[in-house]
Order: sequence, then C-alpha cells, then structure tokens
Amino acid sequence: MKSIKIVTHAAILLLLCLGLNAQTGMEKETIEKAMVRALEWQEAHPIFAMAPTDWTNGAYYVGVSKAHESTGNPIFLAALKTMGYYNHWKPLYRTYHADDVAISYMYLYANSTRKNLVDLGPTKEFLDTHLYQSNKWKEGTDSQAFKKILWWWCDALFMAPPVITVYAEQTGEKKYLDAMHKYYMETYNLLYDRQEQLFARDTRYQWGVNEKDLKEPNGKKIFWARGNGWVLGGLALILDDLPKDFEHYNFYLNLYKEMAARIQSLQHEDGLWRTSLLSPESWNHGEVSASGFYTFALAWGVNNGILDKTTYGSAVKKAWKALEARQQENGMVGRVQNIGADPQPASADSWQNYGTGAFLLAGSELLKMD
Repeated sequence: MKSIKIVTHAAILLLLCLGLNAQTGMEKETIEKAMVRALEWQEAHPIFAMAPTDWTNGAYYVGVSKAHESTGNPIFLAALKTMGYYNHWKPLYRTYHADDVAISYMYLYANSTRKNLVDLGPTKEFLDTHLYQSNKWKEGTDSQAFKKILWWWCDALFMAPPVITVYAEQTGEKKYLDAMHKYYMETYNLLYDRQEQLFARDTRYQWGVNEKDLKEPNGKKIFWARGNGWVLGGLALILDDLPKDFEHYNFYLNLYKEMAARIQSLQHEDGLWRTSLLSPESWNHGEVSASGFYTFALAWGVNNGILDKTTYGSAVKKAWKALEARQQENGMVGRVQNIGADPQPASADSWQNYGTGAFLLAGSELLKMD
C-alpha cells in the first residue's frame, strides 16, 4: 500500500508540473500574440513626427528589435528589414541632435542577424559628427538657456547612448563608450535629482535653477513619467550591451538599481504609472508609454538577476496585465500620452508608435521570465 501511495503522489505531482508548464506556455503564447497584433496594427498605421527616421519610429523599432530577439518570429525581422531598406539605413539629418540617431538601434540589431545586411556607414558618420565635432549645444552658445550641453533633455539618454553602446560592441572601438560616458555624466549631473532619485525633463523643470520654480498643483516637483521611462528603459538597454569590465559599468548599474527601486515604489494598484509621478491625482489614470518602458526595465532586471524576483516580479506581472488591458481588439495600444515634455493626460484612444514600441519592449522581457 505504501508503494502505491508513493506512485500516486508522484503521478499527481507530475500532472501538476505538466499543468503549470502548459499554463506558462499558454501565457507566453498569449503575450506573443498580443505583440504580433500590436505590430500589425502599427505597421498598418504608420506615423512619425518629422520623417520615418525620426525618434518616434526609432523608439518603436527598438521595441520591434527586442520583440524579434525574444521570439524569433520572422514577422518582426521583416518589419525591420523593410523599414531599413526604405530608409537606406540612414539616421535623420540633425547630427547635433541625439533623437536623430535612435533609429540606428534597429539597424545595428538587423546587422547582428546577418553579416553585411546593413550599411552602417551613415550611422558611423552620424556618431562621429555627433560625438566629436562642435555644435552650439556643446559650446554652450545656444540662445535658449536650458540648451547648454549636448544632451540637455533626459529623453536623450534613451535615444543615443544605447545606439553608441551597441555600435562600440560591434566595432570593438572603446572610444565611443568613453565619449558616451562623458556626455551621459553631463546630463546626469545637470538633471538628476538625488533626493527624489528621478530625472527632471530639462532645466525648466528643475528647482533652484529658474527664477520661478515650476510646481505641481500639490506643491511637489514636476517629474514626467515618460521622461523617466526614457531614462530607465535606456539604462536597461545600455547595461544589456555594456562590457562588465568597462571602468564606469558600476555607475550605470547603481543608477539603474536606484531608479528601479524608486519607480517600483510609485506604481499604482492598477499596475500602471501616472503621467505625473509625484502628483498622480492630477490625471488619475495609467499612461502606457511610461508604464511600458518601466515594465521592460524592471523585467530586464529580474531576468538578469539584478532585482529581487519576488518584489519586482509581481510588479512586472501586474503591470503587464494592465498594459494588455489597454490594447484594443484590433491591436492598437491606447492610453499613450502624445508628444510632449511634461505630464499631460492620455485617453483610451490616444496612441503613438513609441507607445507600441514600449509595449513590445515590455512583452519581450515578459517572455523571458519564469
């Protein structure tokens, strides 16, 4: 009788394990289907601020790149190749502006999938001009007082540094990492609020810099959710490719962990973050682009053993369920704040391609979680 009980218990345990594995497989299949639907809808509704090579498409195709990396689904790579050939593998024309190289992230990813697929000449030309030639921001001669360094707005920390990091990895040229760190530190020293452990969008939103400090209605400092989403998401991308023996590696790792803890503490019960991080009551609804970047970044930390699996894993899963709920049946990802520089509301039907990119980024890391 004892042996029968042992066999029975073992059989039950095996069935339970098979059931859990099947459920996990079904959940991952559901996530990938949601990502494919988002891609298909976005590709059928192209949008950009200036041109197909601008920062909005750049952020979107970062998400597409990571979606392909995590799924291997050829639909994502096909979208990358189509856009790359259409763009002739070129960034946008403003070589002094970090936003205009963001699209090169997907060129570099496509280049990693097949040798000699991509012409990286235009990306090299852009980076060499951007990093090593003078312009009015580097020289501090811009007529607008808040534009006195190369990356004067926190969004730039998503747009250029991950591209530079991957480019340095693919070429083996460390000088690009040194230049990236130099300009990253300028932005960090200017815009990072060490007390709040958040980034001001630019010096217009920084206390003690302007004659009249801008405040939220509740009297607190203005910290834009998507602005900090750009930074935290960018840090995860940088750390993913930054060599661990790079002399400043621990700076990026420690900043990532510090910001991750702060952002996790500001998550709301519904799983999403509000457009104004310290004044959530201003627009008491979740915003998907910021929340997507946070979900991606926190999930990346869990998957890489940097963040506690229990604390951050539950936050990530709750956030993903909320993101899925904001995706409409046709695949459109709603509740995305429009282009801006400060907290503003987002309706259920407001969408942008970078919001879809954030959704794809989040899904790409969810698929890697146990």
